[in-house]
Amino acid sequence: MKKKIRTIDELSALSVLEKSEYEKEVSKYKTEGFDYQKELTEKLDTTNSKFSKDILNEIVLWKINRYAPFNSTLINEINTIRSWKVLNKEKTREILTSLLKTKGVQLPMASTILRFRNPNVFQIIDQRAYRVIEGKPLKLSQIKETSRETTINKQIDVYLKYLNKIREKCKKLDVDFCDLDRVLYIIDRNINKSIPIN
Repeated sequence: MKKKIRTIDELSALSVLEKSEYEKEVSKYKTEGFDYQKELTEKLDTTNSKFSKDILNEIVLWKINRYAPFNSTLINEINTIRSWKVLNKEKTREILTSLLKTKGVQLPMASTILRFRNPNVFQIIDQRAYRVIEGKPLKLSQIKETSRETTINKQIDVYLKYLNKIREKCKKLDVDFCDLDRVLYIIDRNINKSIPIN
């Protein structure tokens, strides 16, 4: 049976328990502020400057709850990969570990960040690109280990193996490595269009 959506006009009809629950939350808001992406909320609430593209993007990310709070150390580390000519696995592992520990960042997003910083070394791993290479869906959610560290390390292993494999495939496809994730996306969208993304 479908429940009827209640409105604020019906507050007086709520049970004592229901009323105390929302009153407690409202009281907490009044004393402690809005407990939703606290750091970004405070930044946006106090912005007095003209809106820029960056601020508008932060508002969008705030609304869809996808804001990732990157620290300056991690940003500096990401920027160092720009000059790499070849993959440095040890340093990549360090950067990916920090990225994957950042709230809101999972492996596809982390690989996208790395790819835009250096597409000659990094490519995006996502459902489409992975399945057109491996013939099966990318199941990162199934990599659950006893510790968060072990889970992160196993996901990084998946990514590093994926990079090696696609580097071999770019020769077969006669595509530059820097374009491969986009070509894989196009190929999958065409040859697997009847198979939904999981």
